Amino acid sequence: MPTPIATPNTKPRLASRKLSELIAPFDIDREKHPLVVVGIRGYYLNTLGKKGANDREIYDDALFIDSIHVTASFNANTDPSYVRRGAGRGRGKGMAKLNPGHWPVYVFGKHRGKYLALVQRVGPVTVTRDGTPDYEDTGMFGINIHKGGITTTSSLGCQTIHPFQWREFIVMASGQAKRFFGADWDKTPIPYILIDETIRL
Repeated sequence: MPTPIATPNTKPRLASRKLSELIAPFDIDREKHPLVVVGIRGYYLNTLGKKGANDREIYDDALFIDSIHVTASFNANTDPSYVRRGAGRGRGKGMAKLNPGHWPVYVFGKHRGKYLALVQRVGPVTVTRDGTPDYEDTGMFGINIHKGGITTTSSLGCQTIHPFQWREFIVMASGQAKRFFGADWDKTPIPYILIDETIRL
């Protein structure tokens, strides 16, 4: 039987005040965007996987839902599941890793037509692709926020949440969107902010 991949014993812990401080530099209009999702790459940088390394194929990152009504945390992965070196932007391109920053390009929709998720549908993102050397690429790549797996993080560049926590995440996130945006809940962009602690040290 396959072995479950590494996951922290507890959910990430971060006070809403501290989370607000981390996203303040992105200057998001919280009246227009009362709901945001925040990812922190390297949240468990020194306590899970190889110390000081940004591991792949483990849930060593964190995702947060933040609104005026709720701040909630989830064990997550913000890296691709494995390394695939390549070149260029067509066939043979390298595996993608989403660059840190503010990405106001997500709406609620079906991930690969299967289940509700946050999908990259209203604008491009910039990724860094595995190469020799690594290189940047910008475009519509389907870098979604979706459910991961037990024996794999299920990511070709997407942001994934541990499967045991996925339902809580998507029910809470979509519920907040419905509360704020009514009938337009699945048409209104939800900002995603990715903070990379592995390059802040």
